[in-house]
Amino acid sequence: MSATHNRRSVITEEVAPWSDVPRLLRGGEAGTIVPVIIPRHLRRVWWMLPMWLGVFSVLAGVMLSLQNADSGAGDFAYGAMATLAYVLGVVFLLAGGLWWWRSSIVEIEQGTNGILTRYGAIVSTLDPGRHYLWHPWERVDFVVDTATEIPYSAPVVACPTQENVPLRSIEFFLKFRITDAVLFVRSIGAGNFDLVLSSAVQDAIRQRGRQVQTERAYDLRGSDVADMQDLLNRQLDRYGVRITGSNIPDVQLPAQYQQHLSTKERVAKERTAYEQEWGLTRKRRIDALGMEIERAKKVRDARIVEVKAALNQARERVAQLLEEQETEAQKVRFEIETRGRSGLISAENEARAQRRLAQAYRDNRAVLQYELARRRLDVGATLAGSAPQPIVVRTDGPDGGTDSSALTTLLTAQLLPRLTALPAAREAQGTLREALQSRDEG
Repeated sequence: MSATHNRRSVITEEVAPWSDVPRLLRGGEAGTIVPVIIPRHLRRVWWMLPMWLGVFSVLAGVMLSLQNADSGAGDFAYGAMATLAYVLGVVFLLAGGLWWWRSSIVEIEQGTNGILTRYGAIVSTLDPGRHYLWHPWERVDFVVDTATEIPYSAPVVACPTQENVPLRSIEFFLKFRITDAVLFVRSIGAGNFDLVLSSAVQDAIRQRGRQVQTERAYDLRGSDVADMQDLLNRQLDRYGVRITGSNIPDVQLPAQYQQHLSTKERVAKERTAYEQEWGLTRKRRIDALGMEIERAKKVRDARIVEVKAALNQARERVAQLLEEQETEAQKVRFEIETRGRSGLISAENEARAQRRLAQAYRDNRAVLQYELARRRLDVGATLAGSAPQPIVVRTDGPDGGTDSSALTTLLTAQLLPRLTALPAAREAQGTLREALQSRDEG
């Protein structure tokens, strides 16, 4: 880093004529910043001299006009002198008025403000343009640049880090603008503001440096310094100054750390080279794998086509087999249906025959039951007709008495059943035999 680049900016004010105001505000001397110009006024009260001379000449002409002369020659001489006095008075008055008008013109440069004073007291500010100061004791004491963002560079030397290692320098760059010209001129001025701004920047940068490790000091370059800018704005707001931008463009480390960083950068470059080489190798391998993958995809697609073709053929064969099986099943179903219908018809016919036979059996059974009932009635009647009848055995003796001996009673009881049972039994057996034959025939 060159010494010129590390040079601190100097804010100052200059005393210059009005013709040099634009040059000093825009450029200034080498390494200096001039935001305030004190104009060198050529305006004096000398313009009052011709004014007073003109008034005196006019008064002298009046006095000469009022002077009475004894002869015509004296009257002519007094008239000529009065005319000359009037002419001189008018000339002096015109010259004084022109001088007064010309000395009252003040032109304020664009982007600046003029501080108007009267008897040394600040009256107001003048905007850019032409102004007329008719009061003899009014003047522009300061011309302040309020539109330009003024650059300011402040390198901080031997700034300690967190490990208390002094850095060679930290360059801090900012831009500020004067927002209140009257407050700036009345409260601090350009020269004092340079000291205040330099001190505030030194403190802010040293506070930031204390927060950074030495090995990471280069991280300060281009880092966010919004907090530092806010701090400086709070400090400089009382002076009518606003910082519009700031950054840290450069940081210089001690020699040993620079050597360490150079070694670190060399290692980083070698690492980058190795990473690039590995990246190329990895890319080649990835390309080879990609080609293999594409080849495998093509083989897979061909096999998929073959499988799809085989699958279509299998589907066609399955469909054909299904059609054949369906035809065979239809044939079997028709045969089964035909056999079932014929069996159903024969079963229905057989059922009808059985139903009719059952009906005949029912009819024959009713007839038989009727015949059997009728036969039963006949047998009953026959049995009733052949039932034993009481026999009265008289046991009266010859003399009209009753023979009640035991022997007589016993003989009677044994003979009576035999006598009554023989004809009836024969008739009943014949009737029962005829009924059974009739049932067997039915």
